Amino acid sequence: MKYEYLSNTPLSRAVGDYLSFLKKNGMSYRTETVPVTQALDRITAKAVYAKLCAPHYTASAMDGIAVLAERTFGASETTPVLLKEGDFVRVDTGDPLPKTCDAVIMIEDCVEKDGAIALYAAATPWQHVRQIGEDIAAGDMILPSFYAIEPAMIGAMLAGGVSELEVICKPKVGVIPTGDEIVPPSDHPEEGDVMEFNSAIFSGMLKKWGAEPVVYPIVPDKMDEITAITEKAANECDAVLLCAGTSAGRDDGTTRVISTLGEVCIHGVAIRPGKPAALGRIKSKPVVGVPGYPVSGIIVLEELFKPVVDALLMRERTPAESVCVKMGRKLNSSLKYREFVRATLGYGADGQLSAVPLSGGAGVVSSFTRADCLLDVPQNCEGYEPGDRAFARLLKPVDRITRTVRILGSHDPLIDEAADELRRQDVRAHVSSSHVGSMGAILAVSRGEGQLGGVHLLDEADGSYNVSYIERYFPKGGVALVECVQRVQGLMVQKGNPKGIGGFADVARGDVSYVNRQKGAGTRVLCDYLLKQNGISPVGVRGYAREELTHTAVAAQIKAQSADCGLGILAAARIYDLDFIPVCNEQYDLLVSLDAMESPQVRAFLRVLGSEAFLRRLEKLGGYAIGQPGRIRKLWPRATD
Repeated sequence: MKYEYLSNTPLSRAVGDYLSFLKKNGMSYRTETVPVTQALDRITAKAVYAKLCAPHYTASAMDGIAVLAERTFGASETTPVLLKEGDFVRVDTGDPLPKTCDAVIMIEDCVEKDGAIALYAAATPWQHVRQIGEDIAAGDMILPSFYAIEPAMIGAMLAGGVSELEVICKPKVGVIPTGDEIVPPSDHPEEGDVMEFNSAIFSGMLKKWGAEPVVYPIVPDKMDEITAITEKAANECDAVLLCAGTSAGRDDGTTRVISTLGEVCIHGVAIRPGKPAALGRIKSKPVVGVPGYPVSGIIVLEELFKPVVDALLMRERTPAESVCVKMGRKLNSSLKYREFVRATLGYGADGQLSAVPLSGGAGVVSSFTRADCLLDVPQNCEGYEPGDRAFARLLKPVDRITRTVRILGSHDPLIDEAADELRRQDVRAHVSSSHVGSMGAILAVSRGEGQLGGVHLLDEADGSYNVSYIERYFPKGGVALVECVQRVQGLMVQKGNPKGIGGFADVARGDVSYVNRQKGAGTRVLCDYLLKQNGISPVGVRGYAREELTHTAVAAQIKAQSADCGLGILAAARIYDLDFIPVCNEQYDLLVSLDAMESPQVRAFLRVLGSEAFLRRLEKLGGYAIGQPGRIRKLWPRATD
């Protein structure tokens, strides 16, 4: 009998064509809910949000004494300040900060002297104190959709009060060994018996990839029996491996079985070994005919079936790599230790891989979810200057980093929502964002550290937003402002407004405590402008020097009654069920370099801003006036254009 393969398809085309074929015919994933403690290596089915702040109380970050910082002012090497019992409270790391204190002094800096403690340096307010929500603020997105859960992420979710989550089910893969000569493994096989061990090999590979193998009994070379067991496996599993019977032998009828129950997409792939592979479906379930020779089977699973498993898990996995990177920012390091610093990576306009260290101390577990690499800083190294070379251990593959949209700038929850929506549209898309404030966005884009940056900078001269700053800091052009939203800024106050705060001028009242944003943040610029407008000195605002990095972190302090009010956006107030006193409407834009506009992933991100799905997310957050998100508001061509 003459036998002909249906095709001799090149490997790369076979993989792409088969996945497209399966998706077109309804292949999809299943989900289930699992405890967070059992979620290691699972894939998130949807975004995970924090339910609690971490830490959820104001805590000491060191062993030592808690004090009111102003009692230590003036302390120096020549004029130490003596604190008596009652002037301080002894605390250990993790202890709640006493209500009467606002700083912690390390025990190493305390000198016991005649029943008192001598201090030779003054404390600054909130030093060595872990603020509520310092690591994670309730309502923050901890993980986006379709994200592989690592150990640090389990800690982040538990710290954020998440006890269970929805994940992608491990796909069940039916493994069907066939052949008259095939027998179970034995230590005394008869002549002509071929021990069936392929299913054990394949099961190990499937488990390693995160699938659950279901091995069926050996089936003889009888078409009706093979057809029946294949149909049974297709009903019970998410995919089927039909082992042997794919070549040109007398009893090789795998393609006939698949055709009888479903459809063959490809039979014959241009690889060796592994050419006889058959790729098809039964209803929406993938069915792969695997050659009988073990090496051929392994090659087929690695090259052709693993992409199917990844698609069913909505994930991609490649080995970690190590690279030499260029430092995008200065990094100081102690001479005493070998340090591993979490950092993000991205390609600059010069085509070189640039590393930007992430802020956050040892207690900030959430920074691991954003890190692309660990910078390995040797002992006796003081650190790196911008442009220096450093060694990095990759936590994510370089290929993924090239596909990552890098955003450094002003915080707004909509950035996380847009990033998650982009991933829901394309699982290969990634977004890395860091909250460095509006001025930080300008610096990051100008230095090539970030492709985009959120900005909302008020021009006090005419009340406009962003344009004058861009013209000042980018005299040679090369950037554009992309419209995002107009949003409401106001004072977030405790539910019921117990302090009776009526407007911004009340932040100067002696009975009102304020929590501020960091220097360079657009909200900080707005705060300073409003202080001038109301004739208020920053010194007259209790808490002016207390800084947080995000709107939600400010809201968390107010919710916890650690502060009475703070400037922020309505969306953050709604997340925390706070009262809100509107102050002004402002324009929140995205600053984008023209070089980044040429990137496919950046263009994809900007398209998401105008999508119906994203606009629905904005409506749910609240506090936004939606115009034409994703539209270029103003463009500054390069001076040489």
